[in-house]
Amino acid sequence: MIRLSTLLGLVGLAFATLLFIWEGLAPIANAFAAAGIGIVWASLFHFVSMAFNARAWQILLPGSGRGSLAFFFRAVWLREAVNGLLPVARVGGEVVSARFLMRHGMRSSKAVASLVVDMTISLVSQFVFTLCGFALLLFRGAGGDVVRDIAVGLTVTVPLVVVLIIVQRVGVFRLLAKIVRVLFGDRFAALVGGAASLDRTVRRLYRRRTATNVCGALQLAGWIAGAGEIWLALHFLGHDVPAGDALIIEAVIQALSSGAFVVPGALGVQEGGFVVIGALVGLPSDIALALALARRARDIIVFVPALLAWQIGAGRRLIANA
Repeated sequence: MIRLSTLLGLVGLAFATLLFIWEGLAPIANAFAAAGIGIVWASLFHFVSMAFNARAWQILLPGSGRGSLAFFFRAVWLREAVNGLLPVARVGGEVVSARFLMRHGMRSSKAVASLVVDMTISLVSQFVFTLCGFALLLFRGAGGDVVRDIAVGLTVTVPLVVVLIIVQRVGVFRLLAKIVRVLFGDRFAALVGGAASLDRTVRRLYRRRTATNVCGALQLAGWIAGAGEIWLALHFLGHDVPAGDALIIEAVIQALSSGAFVVPGALGVQEGGFVVIGALVGLPSDIALALALARRARDIIVFVPALLAWQIGAGRRLIANA
């Protein structure tokens, strides 16, 4: 999987490079350079989205011993950094963040169960967000193959999410543990603290209806805050757009990035998406690619510090245990 992900990443990087060359490097670079320090401010706005997601994850757990908002913010920051910058098919961040929770004293079944439920609700909230973007796109009068493809993607997503929620409620982890045990021995049970315990904890979290509903609402707010990043970046690039157009761009780009989860950082996919969806809302191709470059700059500005802190912490633990 890692080799395939790396290969796809290289292909995506080559495609993105060709796209920049095809559209012309000079106008893209000029637009990006003109934004100056504004790219940093637009990038830092991503902390608002992470704060919403951190609170959403935190609220899933009962109040006693669940950890502070700052604690969950660190977990979300690390999760997004790993998924955004490393070739882990957008799931390595979940594993790292679950281990982060367990390393800081949270019971393994509780940590993994909260992560599973948080991820599932995230899929639902992203679907709603994409649906909002699609509705705004139709209201704008857009049509053609791109709109049709988005509609097909939304239609396919619904049964997948429903099935995912159902299997979690009927105890999928106990069955999964039997399969994994055949392949890898008892490693799965050791990680989650027992599949039966994990199943019970997942079902218990789903029974907290108010908490799951609030979690979904907060996650949706986080997706919408992401549109604020787009609006700010375009403002500093000298191309102001209505808030609705920024939401359309963010909704489609996030859906594309999630769909291309096996490609590290959605390399190539994201850049192509900015050009295609940008054209639908009236963005010139050079501005669309400058916006894509601003999104990559955000990944470096926001996520690299989290990865560095993670690696420094890991190194200190290795030295301490030596």
